[in-house]
Amino acid sequence: MTHRIAVVVLDDFAPLDLGIPGQLFWAARDGDGSHLYEVVTCSLDKAPVRTSAGYSVLPDHGLEVLDTADTVLVPGVHGGPAMTSGTIPGRLRDALRGRPRVMSICTGAFVLAAAGLLDGRPATTHWMYAGRLRRFFPEVLLDPDVLFVDDGDVLTSAGVASGLDLCLHVIRRDHGSEVANRTARRCVMPPWREGGQAQFIDRPLPEPTGTGTAATRQWMLEHLDDPLDLAALAEHARMSVRTFTRRFREETGLSPARWLSRQRVEHARHLLETTDLAVAQIARRSGFGTAVSLRQHLHAAVGVPPLAYRQTFRGT
Repeated sequence: MTHRIAVVVLDDFAPLDLGIPGQLFWAARDGDGSHLYEVVTCSLDKAPVRTSAGYSVLPDHGLEVLDTADTVLVPGVHGGPAMTSGTIPGRLRDALRGRPRVMSICTGAFVLAAAGLLDGRPATTHWMYAGRLRRFFPEVLLDPDVLFVDDGDVLTSAGVASGLDLCLHVIRRDHGSEVANRTARRCVMPPWREGGQAQFIDRPLPEPTGTGTAATRQWMLEHLDDPLDLAALAEHARMSVRTFTRRFREETGLSPARWLSRQRVEHARHLLETTDLAVAQIARRSGFGTAVSLRQHLHAAVGVPPLAYRQTFRGT
């Protein structure tokens, strides 16, 4: 059976945010090419809804379709009561509560917060509106630096294109890396984007001198199982340690050590999902050295130990 995703659109919603789930989840197929998701769109009273781009859409459904949805997604909004007064219509609030899984893209987090779904829970939104969300909804545990937050049955993403990251993460969570990677290839996008919102916040780009760290990052990916210290990385990039560290952070939004740790975790996840290698072998191939170190890093990243992760994703 396909997984039904209901997208709730409100006046002045961001049109790209509506297109993202329709495209990503449509592109997610199993090995036989069958669709894994069905995406339906709804509005209050099944009424036409204005976009922020000067045209309207006519959804096929009203809020009653949420009763048959496995996941509910709210795109970003430009204005509206959620962003201007911290409120939403009572029937929308009631319709959003009690759903198996709820997601938001960009400022759609304001709608979830106004429904009371984010109280005491970690969440994110577009970095430009983080201060406003904190003022209206101080109970939300806001993290404005990340691309998305997965808190189990409630997931939120940062601004605009991070909706792609969130939807691809959900596909990976539901069906594993191979399906997610096929979906990414079909949509001509990277299967995983490093960094967070911080790398996009009003900051000048580094000068295109041709002496960046991209070549060294590629070299790091090819040598994840080697002991890569900062001095060796700087030497490969033909920079001083100080210059390398500064330029690396400018280009990725992360320190070299944190970026490397993320790549090793992602490689370990891939091996757990696609091979029968022992945990100790995966730890060595990923550069963690020992199973204990891998267990610590994986638990910090996704909240579960290696064997539980493998059982979950190989099971799907």
